[in-house]
Amino acid sequence: MATTDTSKPRTPNHGKNLKRFREMLGLKQEALADKLGEGRSQRKLSYLEGKETIEASEIEELAKALNLPAEAILNFDEEKAVYNIQNNYDHTTNPTHGLNYNATFNPLDKFVEAVQKNDELVAETKRLYEDLLKAEREKNALLERLLNDKSK
Repeated sequence: MATTDTSKPRTPNHGKNLKRFREMLGLKQEALADKLGEGRSQRKLSYLEGKETIEASEIEELAKALNLPAEAILNFDEEKAVYNIQNNYDHTTNPTHGLNYNATFNPLDKFVEAVQKNDELVAETKRLYEDLLKAEREKNALLERLLNDKSK
């Protein structure tokens, strides 16, 4: 489990954050440069992604092109995000989450119900089998009688 070191404040790396968000959005440097318009190139973006700090006006422009708030690029800290996810993910907060399914019935009752239904099906099958045997015996008796009548 990751822990965060709160003893020394870390300054976010704007260039790395820009790159992370660009990649998360599935954009190549060329595509982002096209979104930014004239005077922007893949090379310029590569340079910006290598910088630790980027000017606020530049961040605003980049954030707008990425459709993000500027604060995301300015303040994103991957370590804190991972820590947050690992330590604050709670299945109970999302009522539609499949892992938090609370049955509104007693599973044992359903099992007993299924066993009883199975017993009923077995009894019905036995009854049908007995009826079939009875019909076969009657058919055999009739055939024997017909044969005896014919041989006389």
